[in-house]
Amino acid sequence: MKKFINAVDDVVMESLKGFCAAHGDIVVLGEEVKFVRRANLVDGKVALISGGGSGHEPLHAGFVGSGMLDAACPGAVFTSPTPDQMIAAAQAVEREAGCLFIVKNYSGDVMNFEMAAEMFEGQVESIVTNDDVAVEDSTYTAGRRGVAGTLIVEKIVGAAAEKGYDLAQCAALGRQVNDCTRSMGVALTSCTVPAAGAPTFKIGEDEMEMGVGIHGEPGRSRMNMKTAAEISELMVSAIMDDLAPQGTQNAIILVNGLGATPLMELYLLYDCARAQLQKRNVRIVRSLVGNYVTSLEMAGCSFTVSLVDEDLIKWWDAPVHTAALRWNR
Repeated sequence: MKKFINAVDDVVMESLKGFCAAHGDIVVLGEEVKFVRRANLVDGKVALISGGGSGHEPLHAGFVGSGMLDAACPGAVFTSPTPDQMIAAAQAVEREAGCLFIVKNYSGDVMNFEMAAEMFEGQVESIVTNDDVAVEDSTYTAGRRGVAGTLIVEKIVGAAAEKGYDLAQCAALGRQVNDCTRSMGVALTSCTVPAAGAPTFKIGEDEMEMGVGIHGEPGRSRMNMKTAAEISELMVSAIMDDLAPQGTQNAIILVNGLGATPLMELYLLYDCARAQLQKRNVRIVRSLVGNYVTSLEMAGCSFTVSLVDEDLIKWWDAPVHTAALRWNR
């Protein structure tokens, strides 16, 4: 294993310290490195809190800031954060309007966020994202996994919270976005968790894992390598068969790298996905391409398609200023 680390046990803590130092105008590191929060909190605004295992950067800490999350709770690599982290984050960012937990559907995350919600003395609502169409149940989940579609939920709900939506409205909006969002991933290589020191799974030079999870969980099938166009057709077909849109639809598409895929290849895949969506009467109105929900150094990608109306496009376009996502359209 070759990684830029000092000590395996200190990887997450040292990375978070560097992250917060580099983006000190946007984020602050919480006490005992339990969470990352916005540097400038807004009174009377619903507080959005998410989190999960580290190793998926920039998810979630990279999306803390104006127009998205108020706090993120990082666990150890591929390991859920603990309830005390979530409670500490909620206590730090709650501003008399309640807290909304945005939780990816992994068993540890769901259980710990539920415990935190029960123990926190303030008002809490929760959204569970489950956008992955690859498999119904997985190593880490009961039901579908929550993957890159979480970013879409966080961005749209974050914009609405910034504009004064109350807790019930934010929760309803988040569930609406989750319901119209689907993702599918593919891996060409494994990744190596620092504490393990060896690849999570073995895969041949001429093989790929279709439907892989963001922790390296098995997908739909192990198959021989195909062209980018063929891979894109398989992924878009899986997404659209599940969404089953009626008539022409507008969509946001996220072509997301899993850590080691060059942008050149991601944009090539975007072009392939665009062609496939056009065949299915889906009009891409907004796009995002890059490494946003990663799996350490895994080579691979995921497609996320979110069917949107004019209101959702408005929330997507609203200003955002985080370490990993920022615009002022």
